[in-house]
Amino acid sequence: MSRWNRTHAALQQSALRLFQDQGYDATGTAQIAADAGVSEVTLFRHFPTKASLLLDDPFDPRIAAAVRDRPRSEAALTAVVEAVRATWQTLDPDTVEQLRTRLRLVASTPSLRAAARGDDTPTIDALTSALRARDVEDAEARVVATAVVAGLGAALLAWSRTEASSLDAAVGRALDAMGGR
Repeated sequence: MSRWNRTHAALQQSALRLFQDQGYDATGTAQIAADAGVSEVTLFRHFPTKASLLLDDPFDPRIAAAVRDRPRSEAALTAVVEAVRATWQTLDPDTVEQLRTRLRLVASTPSLRAAARGDDTPTIDALTSALRARDVEDAEARVVATAVVAGLGAALLAWSRTEASSLDAAVGRALDAMGGR
């Protein structure tokens, strides 16, 4: 793992632990940086905002690649839904539990819920670009990407609030609904 990646992960781990212990609003970026053993300037080189420590989405590149790799004969919506499904199924249990913890913090913090709604643009752009690489017209690509991101976001927040279902089951039900199953 590169130094950049180690620092990035250390910042996210410190932030997650401190946010859980003290609450999101009571935790400052200087405290997170100090806990991770770096300067606050370094923190902001990795994350443009405090919220991005939780909202940074490492799955976008993987899902976009999976969309590009889907059969060209699939409709745009099917390609995105099945790419998301395939990507989520590859997550290890530790990643799933960390995701649930991050999303619980988002769901329970009003300022983070608002930030999360505004933070969908990079994911929508990544999916739109992947669909455009499949020769899907731009307007259709953006509508499909936006619809899937909105539906997946709602399913993930609902999943984070419960222990009752697995990520695979919660995401699968949402993707089935979006895919018309």
